[in-house]
Amino acid sequence: MTEPSRPEPARKPEIGRRLNTPRAAALAGVLFAILFTVALVLMRLSLPDHLSPTADWLDDAAVTRLTIGLSLVPFAGIAFLWFMGVVRDRFKESEDQLFSSVFIGSGLLFLAMVFVSAAIAGGIVATVPFVADAASRVEVGNFGRAVMLQVSNVYALRMAGVLLISLATMWLRTGVMPRWLSFVTYAVAIVLLFVTTLSLWATLIFPAWVFAVSILILIQNYRRRADVAPQ
Repeated sequence: MTEPSRPEPARKPEIGRRLNTPRAAALAGVLFAILFTVALVLMRLSLPDHLSPTADWLDDAAVTRLTIGLSLVPFAGIAFLWFMGVVRDRFKESEDQLFSSVFIGSGLLFLAMVFVSAAIAGGIVATVPFVADAASRVEVGNFGRAVMLQVSNVYALRMAGVLLISLATMWLRTGVMPRWLSFVTYAVAIVLLFVTTLSLWATLIFPAWVFAVSILILIQNYRRRADVAPQ
């Protein structure tokens, strides 16, 4: 009698190669810092320091600056998403779920409120030219400016401060980045939480921090590549 044929063992599914983060992905942070800084400067130059019940600040020059600045905000937001991915990727398996959830949530809230603030400014630019009455034009412009700054300076930047606190804490615990950068990040977070309401220009400290961190990551990636090449 012939022996019954044994069933062939099931083949294991082939596992594809792990997708690694491109070393130059940190350039997204540099791009965000440049675009966001230019957009902020253009928008801040268009807004008056203090509201006036009679002065119409929405002249042709202000509208032009606002329009250019608003056109850069979506691309800055896209670059910021990539920057968050690059920062998170450096933790690998040492990522803490609690602080990582706070980091992701605060970053997305920051970005969402930046978009809302920009949408309000865009609504002002699109609506005011159709307001014929001068007094009503001033009222619409002042109301839009106040809401825009409340969303961006009071809420969005405080979410950015929470993002920095969670990120600095993870850096301290894991040693992924230098300790001095963690303490600098804590200091920047304090400024974003308490000082930004005192000065409109204090907002620029956040893109400056993103630029510095991105350059540091690029340097570390270059050194790592230089160390691996001889081996």
